[in-house]
Amino acid sequence: MNMKRALLLVATATLMAGAAFAQKNKVKIETEYGNIVLMLYDNTPLNTNNMVKLANEHFYDSCLFHRCIPQFMIQGGDPDSKQAKPGQMLGNGGLGTTIPAEINDVYYHKRGALGVARDQTPDKSGSACQFYIVAGKTFTDADLDNMSKRTGRTYTPEQREVYKTVGGTPHLDGNYTVFGEVLEGMEIVDKIANEPRDANDRPNKDVRMISVRVVEDKKNIISSVKGFFKKKGKE
Repeated sequence: MNMKRALLLVATATLMAGAAFAQKNKVKIETEYGNIVLMLYDNTPLNTNNMVKLANEHFYDSCLFHRCIPQFMIQGGDPDSKQAKPGQMLGNGGLGTTIPAEINDVYYHKRGALGVARDQTPDKSGSACQFYIVAGKTFTDADLDNMSKRTGRTYTPEQREVYKTVGGTPHLDGNYTVFGEVLEGMEIVDKIANEPRDANDRPNKDVRMISVRVVEDKKNIISSVKGFFKKKGKE
């Protein structure tokens, strides 16, 4: 092996190791409708790392999107859903623990937001496995003003514009942790959200997560390696 090739291998390994910390985590959910790609936020490490861990363990494989409401959200990750019988009520399954809340006003419930499902926990800690993706709808300034009066929350001009033009679920803000967003596949989210459902909002047809995997951004790694050698060549 010549010296240049050896340096290339070392640089590639080093940059790939560093990329895990430098770049945002991406997770791909494969369904029969197509794929949903999520970006998990760096500033919500407890919930982000938890989802990455479960994805790496293949925990989510075969879980259903068991609660789906048009113009609201789709929810999944209940381990009881993997072998659930038709009509079985779902949503109470978990891992026997919760993840501390990481609520940050910068991250809000815009369309495509990824949030942590939870019960009425006083500290707003969330499920260690169940999550939801916002489908949402648009709101008017009057709608947002009324919500502000009821909840005491204020919306930035940017948030107002997003809720008015793109949509979301602003009434969830401040009560649930948002720890990521959809990068690709919102049309898949909408298809799932609009599936015919029963009185408990479980789709009549099982909508299964075939696989959930962490995505490695190989293009960025290759680009970093090329940049490394280009810089070294100038020295």
